[in-house]
Amino acid sequence: MNIKYMLMLCAMLVSIHSFGQLTKAEKDSLYIQQIEDHKTPDKVLHAEPLYIDLIRDLGARKGEKEWNLGLGLTDNLKFDSYEALIEYEWAPKDRLGLEVELPFTFYSAVNGTEKDALPLNQLNSLKIAAQWSFFVSEPMATSMALGYINEFELSDFRNFGAPFIKGNVYNPFLVIAKRWGHNFHSLVYTGPRIEQNFRTDQLNTAYDVNTSFHYMISGTRNFIGVEFNKTLAKGDFDMTMRPQMRVSIADNLLVGIVAGIPISRENERLSSFIRLIWEPEHKKK
Repeated sequence: MNIKYMLMLCAMLVSIHSFGQLTKAEKDSLYIQQIEDHKTPDKVLHAEPLYIDLIRDLGARKGEKEWNLGLGLTDNLKFDSYEALIEYEWAPKDRLGLEVELPFTFYSAVNGTEKDALPLNQLNSLKIAAQWSFFVSEPMATSMALGYINEFELSDFRNFGAPFIKGNVYNPFLVIAKRWGHNFHSLVYTGPRIEQNFRTDQLNTAYDVNTSFHYMISGTRNFIGVEFNKTLAKGDFDMTMRPQMRVSIADNLLVGIVAGIPISRENERLSSFIRLIWEPEHKKK
């Protein structure tokens, strides 16, 4: 009898051990299936970068919506700049995302810099954007999208309304995202930015290439990763590396934390950024 009990106990321990080994893979598969297969049309689970974020999830489904609140601090050698943004994004139809954003910047002197030498506080612009996911493949775990951001640049608070809109930024872009297996994610976000000054009618063009790599924790929406924000303008190349993490606080509330490390910027040092993400009426499946 003792031998039988011992054999049964060994079999149970082996079964428990095997179950424990499969739990991580099962969690990944179940979570991905929950996002991708619960509804139509097809949608691939991707990790979205936190600093240069997307207009909506790639492969957005009608009715999705999200509020974002962002707060950041940048050391610019002679002054600190504080950024704040509020944005609302939604999907009026499948595969189409829309966004409205209000970004603010405030400045504070450091190292004895005179206040007159500071840039002026301002509501930077009224930003409106659209993004269309034209390719979504669950078997390939790949999504692609085309988008356009239009920024109506506003005058600083001291000269607000004189003029109200001082310029415009035209920013078409392309996004390509790929998930490798269950946990690893890569994304490329690229396009030109053309800035027009209405007073002088001068055009300034820059080209952005933003790449990101993330590892998503099994069975969750939490991830760790890094963005590389690269800009080429007038023969000058700038790049900032942004290590980051996202943590789910509740079913419909996430927080993203980003650090900024300039690699080739002459007038900027370290920076930090926090993004609070709220999905109203999000229902746990």
